[in-house]
Amino acid sequence: MRILTNSPEETIAAAEKLGAMLGPGDFIAYKGGLGAGKTTFTRGIAIGMGLGDSVTSPTFALVNEYHGEKMSLYHFDMYRISSEEDLESTGFYDYPFEDNVAAVEWSENIENFLPENTIYITLNPVGDCGREIIIEDGGRFASAWN
Repeated sequence: MRILTNSPEETIAAAEKLGAMLGPGDFIAYKGGLGAGKTTFTRGIAIGMGLGDSVTSPTFALVNEYHGEKMSLYHFDMYRISSEEDLESTGFYDYPFEDNVAAVEWSENIENFLPENTIYITLNPVGDCGREIIIEDGGRFASAWN
């Protein structure tokens, strides 16, 4: 599925639709370079999940946690991760992914360790503020944009 947005607000709105449809165990792997809009998209997911909009980049923390009554969102940055040992040192394997949602920036660095049912989201800048958003989910969320 391919979505085009023209502003950060439209990108957040698209992600909000997706966030409202996510459930326990959903795992999102972002693809896209620096400034592609991964954190902005995650902000929309958090809003859609009912977790508010106070999402910030996990670049220096490695993971930011946003807790809700029913589910939490774990937002990882794997930019500096280059091996399984690095991944292990983040505490990645200790998170209860089966009951919550995870969103991973720089997922290509841990590609071999992603769950089988991972939802891949590619963000490509288009012009100054637009984004091309490609969601690879086996069609699960297509109805949200029809």
